[in-house]
Amino acid sequence: EKIQKVHILENETAESKRLHLDKSRSANWKRWGPYLSERQWATVREDYSADGNCWEYFPHDHARSRAYRWGEDGLLGICDRQCRLCFSLALWNEKDAILKERLFGLTGTQGNHGEDVKELYYYLDSTPTHSYMKGLYKYPQAEYPYAELERVNRERSITDLEYELEDTKVFDDSSYWDVFAEYAKSSPNDVLIRITVANRGKKANRIHLLPTLWYRNTWIWGCRHEGCSTKPRMTKNGSNQVLCKHETLEDFIFVADKSSSGCSPTLLFTENETNSKRLYNVDNYTPYTKDAFHRYVVNNDKTAVSPKERGTKIAAYYALDVAAESEVTVYCRLYAQSEGPEKPFGPAFERIFTQRVSEADEFYKTIQLNLNPENQLISRQAFAGLLWSKQFYHIVIDDWLKGDSASTPPPAERLQGRNKTWAHLFNRDVVSMPDKWEYPWYASWDLAFHMVPIARIDPEFAKDQLLLFLREWYMAPNGQIPAYEFAFDDVNPPVHAWSVWRVFKLAGSRNNRDHRFLSRCFQKLVINFTWWVNRKDPNGHNIFAGGFLGLDNIGIFDRSKPLPTGGYLEQADGTAWMAFYAVCMLDIALELAQNDIAYEDMASKFFEHFIAIVDAINTVGGSGLWDDVDGFYYDRIRFEDGKNVPLKIRSMVGLVPLFSCLVLDSAMLEKLPGFRSRLEWFLKYRQDLASQIAYMSSDCNKVYRLLAIPSKEKLRRVLRYVFDEDEFLSPYGIRSLSKVHENHPFVFNYEGSSNCVSYVPGESNTYIFGGNSNWRGPIWLNMNFLIMETLERYDYYYGDSFTVEFPTNSGNMMTLRDASFQIASRLCKIFAINELTGRPCHGDNALYKNDPNFKDLLLFYEYFHGDTGRGCGASHQTGWTGVIATCILKYCQDKSG
Repeated sequence: EKIQKVHILENETAESKRLHLDKSRSANWKRWGPYLSERQWATVREDYSADGNCWEYFPHDHARSRAYRWGEDGLLGICDRQCRLCFSLALWNEKDAILKERLFGLTGTQGNHGEDVKELYYYLDSTPTHSYMKGLYKYPQAEYPYAELERVNRERSITDLEYELEDTKVFDDSSYWDVFAEYAKSSPNDVLIRITVANRGKKANRIHLLPTLWYRNTWIWGCRHEGCSTKPRMTKNGSNQVLCKHETLEDFIFVADKSSSGCSPTLLFTENETNSKRLYNVDNYTPYTKDAFHRYVVNNDKTAVSPKERGTKIAAYYALDVAAESEVTVYCRLYAQSEGPEKPFGPAFERIFTQRVSEADEFYKTIQLNLNPENQLISRQAFAGLLWSKQFYHIVIDDWLKGDSASTPPPAERLQGRNKTWAHLFNRDVVSMPDKWEYPWYASWDLAFHMVPIARIDPEFAKDQLLLFLREWYMAPNGQIPAYEFAFDDVNPPVHAWSVWRVFKLAGSRNNRDHRFLSRCFQKLVINFTWWVNRKDPNGHNIFAGGFLGLDNIGIFDRSKPLPTGGYLEQADGTAWMAFYAVCMLDIALELAQNDIAYEDMASKFFEHFIAIVDAINTVGGSGLWDDVDGFYYDRIRFEDGKNVPLKIRSMVGLVPLFSCLVLDSAMLEKLPGFRSRLEWFLKYRQDLASQIAYMSSDCNKVYRLLAIPSKEKLRRVLRYVFDEDEFLSPYGIRSLSKVHENHPFVFNYEGSSNCVSYVPGESNTYIFGGNSNWRGPIWLNMNFLIMETLERYDYYYGDSFTVEFPTNSGNMMTLRDASFQIASRLCKIFAINELTGRPCHGDNALYKNDPNFKDLLLFYEYFHGDTGRGCGASHQTGWTGVIATCILKYCQDKSG
């Protein structure tokens, strides 16, 4: 990599040293982190209903009073990697009807585009070991408009914009609190906490702040699997200290100091137990329940907390009076008793914070070489979002289906319902999430993209995550990788091998790469590849199906269901994804074969399988899935009588065939005589397939062979659409559906019914897959990233001899590599500030243009409007949108500094 002159684990920064210590298990620097979910309520894992309606079974209104079975949630919180001991913030503005302990949002049926968080919060900074972290929550001083948000969004149609918190005017006139949560580790088990509450309003105001510490309830259920425990205890240990004892965690001390304004906290104690009386009108076995602090602060019920000052949940309660446009800071500390400081607060406390901030700056400086300040800001917040999106994820499917011995048996229907075939699955790990509120569960193909930018800052975490999903307690015995908790057996695009290969190269310098990691992944990926071949090639013709394949509503029909027309769908993307999978496996096998000739046979296997798929997609039935009139790849409906109908939708489906591209050169082949011999035999005796391999010789007597789906001419024809501003090319990247369908929708008529696909650049206008994502026009950064990489690989083969018009019909000719850079530049514009119009990702939101306390805050949305760049969908999906950090590092350096 040209950008990282010194690999991240080979430099001498303090954070890099901590990464080394954690990798060698010399010091457990990652034990504490932002692993607390932002929404545990209304998740599948907390759902024990008969019909699988998780939103109704465990609503937001229950969350403050009902103990969770499989995890915890909180506001800008942290926990240990097993989520035993948790810390987060609680707030009250003296107007709200409830204590603000967690983020609020609309359910799938309440939002006019599905579920949607209705809060303003931002991930500002984090190092990979979480030695320093900073987050921000914006809390209105007026009453939080829960009912208004629910009512207005329910009244709006799917064609209307969503009604956001900012639209309610609660942030007008700067009448809000900025609540900053900062964490700094003095040692692996000594976490310093600094909470700064800034009154942005023009009047003095009061805010109630409750830094809260509690144990996840692992004792009430009667469970016996790993992670269950006897009941822990927290007891008062002095005027401002709490002693925390747990059977699998050493003793910890929590201490809260006076605020910077001189306010001393009151320690409150309760139990992390369900308030059964409130929820079910059943007597509680303890009067001190999970919602005690809400009752104590909001309802002024002083009997809600334990007078004996013990329990499993505590809070340091501050009532803070803050002058206009001023701020107050609160200081807390959580540390293992064995690592306790001589003095928990004072000058040393501030020195540690100053040092950790400086070390974070030093760490990112080594990565952000030559970036201008704006790109430094964007990439640093992107990395922060990726790191803050780690979450403890726990579910044991067998126990979840059958229920716990000390709980009411769940409905029998569950045994025949969701995830019934995944009884082997045992998840109890810190996992990278797409979005810890909207998607607080892993999605396997999302995670593959997350790991590419993460590999630049924490290669060991990236490798561990990719391996994790291939382990026996994740991957099904038949080889399928779990998709996500709503349906573990759904089918996502097979990008895991690509991510493994990219992370392998990013995680070490050229002569110091982890071949053991690559080999371990390869063995399991072979099993997964075989599952795909056996399950998704219905006729053995190397034309693959697969369902929606992550591109939710991109097709004319719901591609995850049987076709209403009968027959089956031959998917251009399903087939192309398998070619991509095969070529990635070939690349890996060739690398491994250089140290172990046993892998040469596997390289030959994937080479021949790739060629067979390429031949099928280009020639089966005459022209395969290629339409020579239009110069594009389309899905086809294949009927039982053998007839077929192309679905002429110019969408991302037809661009996926470009991704499969590998260059073989003679220097590499000389090292692998077995593979070279098989290749030569194939070229000589399989002339029917050899035409799918391009050949080129160089002036240096090197021979290059290109393995790709499109020929040179087909590639050129497809790229004319991709680079056409009236088709795919937006000012902000590549659209998922051609803009041509805005005026020329694709209509499919069958037996009196009509289905239509038109260009929809923003939020979805259909309810396919819930309506909360849209692949009919918006820009998706993960797919743009693959397109950019693909162009560079083609450029490596064709070089300067292959130029294209960019944009189409502009007369401006450039190489494919330069075209890749141009796409990256357009993607970066989504987040870059324009002094007149603000950042495109924030749309027309005036707060980000006019309020100085919003100006430098970024949100990394799920996808972006195809014409304006406005962020759409999940607002904190730094997951795969985090690849913008890689785009910036690789493509957007300012060489002038």
